[in-house]
Amino acid sequence: MQDITEFRDVWVLAEHRDGKLRDVSFELLGKGRELADSLGVKLAAVLLGNEVEHFCPDLIHHSADIVYWADDPNLAHYQTITYSDVIAEQVKKYKPEILLIGATYLGRDLAPRLSKRLNTGLTADCTGLEIDKETRLLVQTRPAFGGNVMASIVTPQNRPQMATVRPRVMKALAEDTSRQGEVIKIPVNITNENLMIKLLEVVKEKKKSVNLEEADVIVAGGRGVGSAANFKLIEELADLLKGEMGATRDVVDAKWVSSVHQVGQTGKTVRPKLYIACGISGAVQHIAGMRESGTIVAINSDPDAPIFQISDYGIVGDINHAVPLIIRALNRTT
Repeated sequence: MQDITEFRDVWVLAEHRDGKLRDVSFELLGKGRELADSLGVKLAAVLLGNEVEHFCPDLIHHSADIVYWADDPNLAHYQTITYSDVIAEQVKKYKPEILLIGATYLGRDLAPRLSKRLNTGLTADCTGLEIDKETRLLVQTRPAFGGNVMASIVTPQNRPQMATVRPRVMKALAEDTSRQGEVIKIPVNITNENLMIKLLEVVKEKKKSVNLEEADVIVAGGRGVGSAANFKLIEELADLLKGEMGATRDVVDAKWVSSVHQVGQTGKTVRPKLYIACGISGAVQHIAGMRESGTIVAINSDPDAPIFQISDYGIVGDINHAVPLIIRALNRTT
């Protein structure tokens, strides 16, 4: 049986893309700081890549006490096996108590592999993390049964306690450039034998991608939009505002739009500066994924719709009348 008393510290995987640290890295550090302080341990960031040492101060300024940094040309682009090899080896060496990874495309691929390698549990798509002060266990909360139940999960017998966390759920702390920390370079020994797959080229999709988690503006539609065809209005308004189009689960289930647009407990959690809810009644499952938005504007024909209770501004009216008026007004000003 594993001696869990040997494990200490909270680790966060620092994810980066296109020469920038992703926002989820800072969000996890913010929550990691809270967890580490509650346990009386250190907070560490794990940084893998090629020529990424310049990210280390940013991670320390956002509350990391230690940055474990691995640098190698074979780590320039994410690959499951190489990242798993490097991280698993360091976990076995330094024995962190908690390991947090963003529930991104990278994290959802990496975390299960690491969990198997380390023979420990993993809770995916968490929306809440807290420490049980009596047991020191990480209580990991995530939606279950289509968002109708919030499950609280613990890992009592194995370490590290692992969780993937949805982007935009946790809040990043303000940067503190006076913070000092330790940078530990991780030795990397990646040989051709480790590389079952050789990356030849990275080709980016030319079609428009959907990035709800990092959008400053989201225009979302629900059943009240009326039809799949009417969603062209939602998309047009989102484009005019240089934002992204969102949707409720029932709209996705009806196949009016694809699942990449879904906001809510079983979709994506977002925190844009502006969220325009069109024809959305305000079910708790949807509200849970967007209630932290900066400004919420609701448009609904039902004056008693629950969405108005959390909105900063409300328009009672037909979506198919109100939205075209907004579009025309925006077109006149551009």
